[in-house]
Amino acid sequence: MEHDLFTYPHRPGHRRTDTSMAAADDMAQSASTLRAKVLAVLNFRPSGMTADDCADLLGIDKLSIRPRVSELRELGQVRDSGRRSPNASGKMAIVWVLV
Repeated sequence: MEHDLFTYPHRPGHRRTDTSMAAADDMAQSASTLRAKVLAVLNFRPSGMTADDCADLLGIDKLSIRPRVSELRELGQVRDSGRRSPNASGKMAIVWVLV
């Protein structure tokens, strides 16, 4: 799939509200670095991790990492392993692996 380099998933998405667009703009500078960090930790643990596991290992807030994992999925760099693991809220979360 071809993506415009100036839109999602290359840039953070938003919900077309002023606050959501402002948050996406604020994150735009660091999103690519955070995606690279997620790829690095998944490379370190080829069996996979949830987005929350990645956030914990990196010491970065999960609310900054979860969207980066979604972007990586859209970019075809990570995939659902088919396994699930509980996240911090006790809900089952996808275990992501590198493509």
